[in-house]
Amino acid sequence: MPDNLFIALEGIDGSGKSTQARLLNKNLSERGFKTYLTNEPTDHRVGKLIRSIFSHETEANQHTIAALFVADRLQHILDDKNGLLQKLKEGYSVICDRYYFSSYAYHSVFVDMDWVIQINKICAELIKPDITIFIDADPEICMQRLKDKRHSLEMYETLDNLKKVRENYFKSFDKLKSSEQIVIVNGNNTEDQIAAEIEEIVRRTLKTKK
Repeated sequence: MPDNLFIALEGIDGSGKSTQARLLNKNLSERGFKTYLTNEPTDHRVGKLIRSIFSHETEANQHTIAALFVADRLQHILDDKNGLLQKLKEGYSVICDRYYFSSYAYHSVFVDMDWVIQINKICAELIKPDITIFIDADPEICMQRLKDKRHSLEMYETLDNLKKVRENYFKSFDKLKSSEQIVIVNGNNTEDQIAAEIEEIVRRTLKTKK
């Protein structure tokens, strides 16, 4: 059995990130890996609170939202049964649909990015992805996808915000390039092309880790 990996997939809303996470999970499973597909926000209590804020059922300011993500992320990492550390210890390759780079990109539209990075420092110290894969798709295309698929849009799902979030992803990548393994793929390609590129990235990462 090859070494297991912790893979984080990132991208703005509508980038196809969740679809690619599912495809990667299927691909690795078929190749004999024990896989664990997960996402943030989680289904834990704090994650459900975050989702209620996104759907406009609950109100919270942006600093509070950023802090709630840290709390949810710590639960995600440390949970005794299904936490990231536990699953990796059990030999699973973990595929995470969003991790702390999402916080850096989304929250820093409203609050200072360095502050967001600082409050997430404990998460990065506990566990960093072996590879973060950013699916870079055009915001206009992503916005149209969201409109086509959704009956209603969530808090951050406006074209102006998606453009800012995309810019912030690249700002955060530049800030942390010396300490993080980040690969950018063209999210404007077809679903199959993106999946093939991600498969190759994962294959290279496995070789590097051995």
